Amino acid sequence: MTQVLERDSAPEAIEKIEATLNYIENDGSKIFTVTANPGGTDVRSGGTPDPHRMTVYNGRPHTEDFALERDGFRFVRHDTGVKDFFDAAEIKRVYYPEMEALIKAESGAKRVVVFDHTLRTADDALRESKQIREVVRRVHNDYTEWSGPQRVRDILPDEAEELLKRRFAIIQVWRPIRHPVETHPLAIADARTISPDDFVISERRYPNRVGQTYAITHNPAHKWFWFPRQRREEAIVFKVYDSLKDGRARWTAHTAFDDPTTPPNARPRESIEIRTLAFF
Repeated sequence: MTQVLERDSAPEAIEKIEATLNYIENDGSKIFTVTANPGGTDVRSGGTPDPHRMTVYNGRPHTEDFALERDGFRFVRHDTGVKDFFDAAEIKRVYYPEMEALIKAESGAKRVVVFDHTLRTADDALRESKQIREVVRRVHNDYTEWSGPQRVRDILPDEAEELLKRRFAIIQVWRPIRHPVETHPLAIADARTISPDDFVISERRYPNRVGQTYAITHNPAHKWFWFPRQRREEAIVFKVYDSLKDGRARWTAHTAFDDPTTPPNARPRESIEIRTLAFF
C-alpha cells in the first residue's frame, strides 16, 4: 500500500512512488487540441491515450544535483513579492521582472523576455469563477522544432530574424500560488532519458493561430521526478526548447499526475507557469 503523505509529514519521507502517467499512442492519426477559453476545458482529438504505471522519484533529496543544461530543469528556492496571483496587473508588474532575473541567473542568458503566463487549478469551481485553466494530465513538451522559432517571430517580429541567428531557448517556471501542492503535482523527466523518437507533433489550435507541442510516447527508459508538497516559495525552472544542438538538454517532458500520496480532503492544486524567451 502506498504511504499517504500527511500535511505535517516531511516531504522527503518517501523515496519514490508508482503513478499512472498519460502518454500517447503514435497510431498515425493527427493529434490536436482545441484550446478552450479561460475557465473552460481543452478538447483533445487524435491519437490514442496510452497510460503507463511509472516510477516517479522524489527529487527533494537531490535538488543540488539537477542542472538545467544536463537534466533540463532546476528546483530552486525563490521568494516572490506577489501578494495576489489572481491579479493579472500585479503579476505583470511584480512577477515578470522577478522571473526575468531568475532565468538570467539560472541560465546565463543575457536577455530574457517574459511573453506569457497561465494560472491553473484542479478545482473546477475556482477554474470557472476565476476564468483560469485546467491542469494538464498528459505527458508533453510545450514547443517543437518549428514552434520554438515561430514563437520568437510572433513575439518579436521586428527583431526575430536577427535574433534567430544566435542561440535562444524557451524557459518556463512553475510554482504553486497559495498552498503547498497536495493534488496533481508536476512530474518532470530527466532530459537525458527522452529520445526524439518519443515525440509526436500535436497541433494546439487557438482562435487566432495554430501552434505545435510534442505529445510523448511511452519509453521505459524515461526517468521521472516530482517534488512532494511543493510550496509557494519553491519553483521549477525548466527548458522546453533550445536552439543549440550540442548534446545539452533541449526539451523537458512533463505532466500533472494523480499522486497516490495525496492526503484525504486535500486542497486542489493552484499553480502558475511563466513562459520566456532567453537569448544568449
